[in-house]
Amino acid sequence: MDGEARINPYLSGNFAPIRSEDDFDLEVKGQIPRELRGALFRNGPNPQFEPRDPNYHWFNGDGMFHGFYVEDGKVRYRNRYVRTHKWQIENAAGRSLFGTFGNPMTTDPEYFGQDSGVANTAIIWHAGKLLALEEAHPPTAMDPRTLETLGYQDFGGKVTAHPKIDPVSGEMIFFGYNDAPMPFTTKVSYGVANRDGSLQRRETFDAPYSSMIHDFMVTQNHVLFPVLPLSGSLERAMSGKPPFAWEPEKPALVGVMRRDEDTSKIRWFSTDACYVFHVMNSWDEDGKIVADVMKYRVAPLFPNADGSRGEQCGAYLVRWTFDLGDASDTIREEQLDDMPGEFPRYDERFSFRKNRHGWFAGQTSKPGDVRTNTLAHIDLQTGRRSDWFAPDGDALSEPVFVHRSDDAPEGDGWIVAVAYRAAEDVSEFLVFDAQDVPAGPIASAKMPRRVPFGFHGTWVNM
Repeated sequence: MDGEARINPYLSGNFAPIRSEDDFDLEVKGQIPRELRGALFRNGPNPQFEPRDPNYHWFNGDGMFHGFYVEDGKVRYRNRYVRTHKWQIENAAGRSLFGTFGNPMTTDPEYFGQDSGVANTAIIWHAGKLLALEEAHPPTAMDPRTLETLGYQDFGGKVTAHPKIDPVSGEMIFFGYNDAPMPFTTKVSYGVANRDGSLQRRETFDAPYSSMIHDFMVTQNHVLFPVLPLSGSLERAMSGKPPFAWEPEKPALVGVMRRDEDTSKIRWFSTDACYVFHVMNSWDEDGKIVADVMKYRVAPLFPNADGSRGEQCGAYLVRWTFDLGDASDTIREEQLDDMPGEFPRYDERFSFRKNRHGWFAGQTSKPGDVRTNTLAHIDLQTGRRSDWFAPDGDALSEPVFVHRSDDAPEGDGWIVAVAYRAAEDVSEFLVFDAQDVPAGPIASAKMPRRVPFGFHGTWVNM
């Protein structure tokens, strides 16, 4: 095998880290609407040192924040590492100390059991605080203007990457999986934080098995926990096999409970083996629960339990319906669109209610390729989808919706995103009219370098 073939794909191309922390004023082309004032924050993995083990996974790099600040038609950029405990001690040592997902077989024995949080996945704005999120640790607060790391926010333990904000009460509803001192357990915690950020509720239950539960669903009355067969196993990890792996023989389940009841009342619904990283929205409707999700037939990016390469496939937007009056406990499914994609977003003023408009990053390349290259707008009332396609070789980040005003109709506003321009090896901030995606960007601001592929972002009015 030649040297090129041995390169970890998550350390090459635009997956490769950039290790400078910069401040740039960007030149704007087109006209940014004067009403668009605030910042697009993006988060993603960016290992500060070469990983310790050959099985480095994209999900495990040190978190880096990227801020695109928009004011008076101008754009400036700033990026900073999230200075987690892991980042600080590795920075002092000048090398990597922790294995992927904290694997004890590849972690420096002196540091096994220490905090290995990376804060690299998502971002949420709650109670006036900008929070960096990942799977296995509490949220890390960041100063929204300087991107200085302010430290953990205490919500009683782990908070995974996708809390939901109730637009009526202002509550933050969240969960944490593998919520125990040892990794790969069945413990899952459910919690609620008040509008002011104080912890209102937190309780723990046992899932049917250890699963990577990246996202979940919330409605005005219910919360739903997907336990799907991307399983975790300490025994596997200790034997040198994958800590997380696809095990389709395990059941695919979604636990449903009322928000005003406790976890002992969870009712489990079932479906065929599949995986869901991301949910668009969910709501209650006539004795049923409806959830629009991006569903994979097979979990991508992870191997099989025996360590063999997993099958790669795309995700499709489907609608799951849970009939609370049906004794069969089977999830009904309807595919909503035929374009594979990821990172579904919507007008979050309509969280937990039936929404009409949604956007996602589509894929026209090979199945399972995480480099999305299309901005798709779907009208869920008519079923019509409209698209903007990036030039060949380019890639597009998760689209983030920004409403025009607090009282604007649903979907009236802009989509902001970051494109990777492969031919120039740079990235570009893009602004679209949310209702006219095919017209292309109404304004853009090109960077002097690239932003590595990351995961999620959020817009904050400032």
